[in-house]
Amino acid sequence: MGVKNKMADLNNHLFEEMERLNDEDLQGDDLEKEIKRANAMAKTAHAIIANNTLALNAKKHFDEYGISGADAPETLRLENKL
Repeated sequence: MGVKNKMADLNNHLFEEMERLNDEDLQGDDLEKEIKRANAMAKTAHAIIANNTLALNAKKHFDEYGISGADAPETLRLENKL
């Protein structure tokens, strides 16, 4: 199963959430729901970014030390993960 979402999609989702939060007509329970949703999205986005940062740092390390993907531990192999 391939990855459907890209980092650009994450960026778009976060900006869409900012637009929803910026809606001056959003009030009361609807506003509270949107704030909870935004907090959940922010936490998820943070985890996605941290995971991608780890993959990027691993790739830099492999390149610096001449390690091919095949020589890396299985959990750190980057094929089709970026």
